[in-house]
Amino acid sequence: MPPQTAPGAAWFAAFAFAFASAAALAQNAAGEAPVWSDPRAAATALEQARRLFAEGRREDAMKAVEVALKASPRDAALRFTRAVMLADANRQSEATQAFLELTQEFPELPEPHNNLATLHASRGELDEARAALDNAVRALPAYALAWENLGDVHLRIAERAYARAASLDKASAAPAKLQLARELILQVSPAAAQPATVNLPGKRP
Repeated sequence: MPPQTAPGAAWFAAFAFAFASAAALAQNAAGEAPVWSDPRAAATALEQARRLFAEGRREDAMKAVEVALKASPRDAALRFTRAVMLADANRQSEATQAFLELTQEFPELPEPHNNLATLHASRGELDEARAALDNAVRALPAYALAWENLGDVHLRIAERAYARAASLDKASAAPAKLQLARELILQVSPAAAQPATVNLPGKRP
């Protein structure tokens, strides 16, 4: 079945969430000190949340992170983890706000930009997704996942443009190009029926 012109849940599945290590998220590009007040406590909370999440105890994992955030409210890794879990719980509005705040406070971290883009793309907000991914690769030019997602977004934007052109002039080459774009989209995202798996922070890609 050909993909829908307007990306929705299926398009969301084509994206992978990015998960950086606690150490990477705790430092800025200049290698400054961690932003959390007690790194040992934060690392312990992240490990506990990771274990609970892996066991399927999503609510307990969220509680562990939120308790830790009361002691270290500016901990970037804890806040990123919370945002990931909000997205996993389908609390899209809250997750979007959480990732947006991270991009504003820690613009040097590429992962929040990437994950913000996935949420925009899941709602068909392609221009916003492209802007977020531009910020991700600007923050880390070697960030392969963000580049891949950016390519997917540009492909969807091309599909949108061809669809508009085809609606205006069916005698042009646009309908054929639209068909090719849709076939390519189907090839690059064949498992579009399920949302992307969400994990807690691991190693930076």
